[in-house]
Amino acid sequence: MGWLFLKVLLVGMVFSGLLYPFVDFSISGETRAPRPNIVIILADDMGWGDLGANWAETKDTTNLDKMASEGMRFVDFHAAASTCSPSRASLLTGRLGLRNGVTHNFAVTSVGGLPLNETTLAEVLQQAGYVTAMIGKWHLGHHGSYHPSFRGFDYYFGIPYSNDMGCTDNPGYNYPPCPACPQSDGRWRNPDRDCYTDVALPLYENLNIVEQPVNLSGLAQKYAERAVEFIEQASTSGRPFLLYVGLAHMHVPLSVTPPLANPQSQRLYRASLQEMDSLVGQIKDKVDHVAKENTLLWFAGDNGPWAQKCELAGSMGPFSGLWQTHQGGSPAKQTTWEGGHRVPALAYWPGRVPVNVTSTALLSLLDIFPTVIALAGASLPPNRKFDGVDVSEVLFGKSQTGHRVLFHPNSGAAGEYGALQTVRLDRYKAFYITGGAKACDGGVGPEQHHVSPLIFNLEDDAAESSPLQKGSPEYQELLPKVTRVLADVLQDIADDNSSQADYTQDPSVTPCCNPYQITCRCQPGE
Repeated sequence: MGWLFLKVLLVGMVFSGLLYPFVDFSISGETRAPRPNIVIILADDMGWGDLGANWAETKDTTNLDKMASEGMRFVDFHAAASTCSPSRASLLTGRLGLRNGVTHNFAVTSVGGLPLNETTLAEVLQQAGYVTAMIGKWHLGHHGSYHPSFRGFDYYFGIPYSNDMGCTDNPGYNYPPCPACPQSDGRWRNPDRDCYTDVALPLYENLNIVEQPVNLSGLAQKYAERAVEFIEQASTSGRPFLLYVGLAHMHVPLSVTPPLANPQSQRLYRASLQEMDSLVGQIKDKVDHVAKENTLLWFAGDNGPWAQKCELAGSMGPFSGLWQTHQGGSPAKQTTWEGGHRVPALAYWPGRVPVNVTSTALLSLLDIFPTVIALAGASLPPNRKFDGVDVSEVLFGKSQTGHRVLFHPNSGAAGEYGALQTVRLDRYKAFYITGGAKACDGGVGPEQHHVSPLIFNLEDDAAESSPLQKGSPEYQELLPKVTRVLADVLQDIADDNSSQADYTQDPSVTPCCNPYQITCRCQPGE
């Protein structure tokens, strides 16, 4: 009880002019060789084709493109799931949702989160002597011990879930539009739950709600300022640091500062993309200024674009999932088509990551966990198995070999959440189930089961338009290999020390700084 009180007291201190007074930056123990600082920036709902260096002709990502020219660009990099919570859980544990227990998103009223017996990257590095901070979207549980302040982060500043999961006074741009927070009783969440009007979106600093509703138009700059300040303070401490930034961009509602005089959907998306790029640029500039030679900066997306948001959604580039679009629905976020999980990704570390290199290695967000732990000289948590691999050799330009096999979990469009029914094997991809998420026109694709899987050759057919003929020698040679690797991973998971998330809901755990005000309203200083 005494330890818990002390922890709450320490992490609950409000940020002030004295930066991070509650974080112990001092060095203890014997001196060791320098370990790298780690900065992980995770974009939200950003399409593979949004990155100028990948595909986009408009070049709205000048800072990211510069980072690509100064580092390594990954063109076959994949989210571990194609929706928010499972993707983030896999990033922080190196394990698929069937192992770590997080198979679908947590809600505003969720009691649980990432299971407490799962060890996060922050916890491993914290135990190894790193000072740790998380800025931005968490979405792995906000109630009690599931809060990021109890999951290995010395400092937290951000929103507990997606930026559309609460009303704001300036709601930004969404499709369909959502209203501002009500000023009086009588307006409640609409029946299809697209808009929240009964509770405002909160902004946390450690365990305290410091603003509710948060001002979305100033959030990106607040994130940049907190990130820059943390890097500055940590870099002078002599201790290595981990900074994990979960961006609100490019998830709706989009917010642009200053507001556009003549907002149009396509211009809005581009302006928001430029704002995100500027935020990343500020973080990279600070790293370059104070810790350039010993900091790995890893940028990636959490899943593909949210197609039902129409022109407020990003670009899948050439990964258009044509077979599925002909059946109906979207092949983007929430699906296991390439547009749902192939994401932009870059690595930057001057002197270590080679300059202006494009890697074709098959990689995943799952790989960040074991790779960073290896670089930090720490040990993987015992008594469990991991789906990610240490890809240091790829990062340092010594190899182009990543995974031979990846599994893409069902993420909402078809099948049971988290189930493994889509298999990547070298350049081939096999679907035992298909389905389209809600598209811009409101249509969805029917769930279809394939006893004999659809198999696509991605090298020749990035658009996933024409599966191999089932009677062809190529298909017949591949089928037993796909069957075997899928059976092997399912058996491996069955034999593993797997977790189960608590997805129960209780309105009493809704983040609320003032239950006596409509939508829990409070402002800084109250």
